[in-house]
Amino acid sequence: MPSTLFKNARLIDPWTHLDQAGDLLAVDGTIRAVGADAAPAAPADAVIIDCAGQCLAPGLVDMRVHLSEPGHEHLEDIETTSRSAVAGGITSLVALPGTEPVLDDVSTVEFVSRRARKLGLVNIYAYGAATRGLAGKELTEMGLLAQAGAVGFTDGGRAIADALVMRRALSYARTFDQLIVQHPEEPKLAAGGAVTEGEVATRLGLPGITPAAELIMVERDLRLVEITGARYHVAHVSTAAAIEAIRHAKAHGLPVSCDTAPAYFMLNETAIEEYRTFTKLSPPLRPEADRRAVVEGLRDGTIDAIASDHHPHDQDSKRLPFTSAAAGIVGLETLLPLALTLHHKGEVPLLRVLRALTQAPADILRLPIGRLAVGAAADLVLFDLDRPHRIRADQFKCKARNTPFDGLPVQGTVLKTFVAGRNVHSSDRA
Repeated sequence: MPSTLFKNARLIDPWTHLDQAGDLLAVDGTIRAVGADAAPAAPADAVIIDCAGQCLAPGLVDMRVHLSEPGHEHLEDIETTSRSAVAGGITSLVALPGTEPVLDDVSTVEFVSRRARKLGLVNIYAYGAATRGLAGKELTEMGLLAQAGAVGFTDGGRAIADALVMRRALSYARTFDQLIVQHPEEPKLAAGGAVTEGEVATRLGLPGITPAAELIMVERDLRLVEITGARYHVAHVSTAAAIEAIRHAKAHGLPVSCDTAPAYFMLNETAIEEYRTFTKLSPPLRPEADRRAVVEGLRDGTIDAIASDHHPHDQDSKRLPFTSAAAGIVGLETLLPLALTLHHKGEVPLLRVLRALTQAPADILRLPIGRLAVGAAADLVLFDLDRPHRIRADQFKCKARNTPFDGLPVQGTVLKTFVAGRNVHSSDRA
């Protein structure tokens, strides 16, 4: 592989608090030099990419992606997911286990890794299912799954509802120093609900879910973390009360982390008012006070990471009455520009935003990625921080179009994406 010298870049790396003009040299797929040492170290035959002052940062690490292959390739396959990811500047993603069959044995986890390696577009890791068939009853063989490459354990979009099963999962995971990821929603309290309980739900005649369903699950699990000492991660946290509980737990030294998704800091519950099923999510969109709490959680670091929560659905699943429609939106190609709205609005500093997209998820998953470090893989994204564009769902690389952000004007455009030094995506807008 030829060497590549990235010249005239605005180098941004939250890991080293770097934000300055400079160069980066990639040799044989790894970063050889960053900054003033890069250009002098470049071999004479190095390919030179003039970054023209645009931002060169670690490729994004997306820790929550619903993969549709195996089992639902009509929605999306690993290749279209990969092309969508790199178009969004994502160089590593972690697949949730809710495929068909479920990722609850060694062969299915290895299948995902094998397909990803064969395509060679994006690094794809996988969570193993915490319980067999995501049924919430019998634990999987976490040790074997971890040896096969699983980077943590979760039942994906289903909460591990049984407290005894959760305690055993945490204890078992603690043995292997593995991460347990929880969908924070008490299922009995959420049963039959479609939106957040409150005035908007009542006015629209839609069945509500009490926000306490999230808090109750988080608080229960935090007590179990106190007992077991296992590493615990709350997925797509969305309520002020749950964020406060996590903030308190962190202050007391518990090994707890959490993420959120762009919908929870971009939208509030009023987005559902036209019964648009593209706004149906799990957990549901919340009142404005909760949206503000999510922003504050990102600003002060209580919320560690931002994940796309990419969840493709076809029209047959979304063109239904609101209560019957599937929950979830696609998000790989909108992750960066939506996250950058936090910076452009002055709500969260740029380095903090990028840390939530790169270093933080890598650290939570204990993966040696998400940084501009000498010796690290040259997984990079080149983006124009300020270039405006409108999100166009009909231009997505993925098969699905279920996004509530279609037509939204945003600032921040991915220009090129590199995985192990290879250019795997160049924007049509570049």
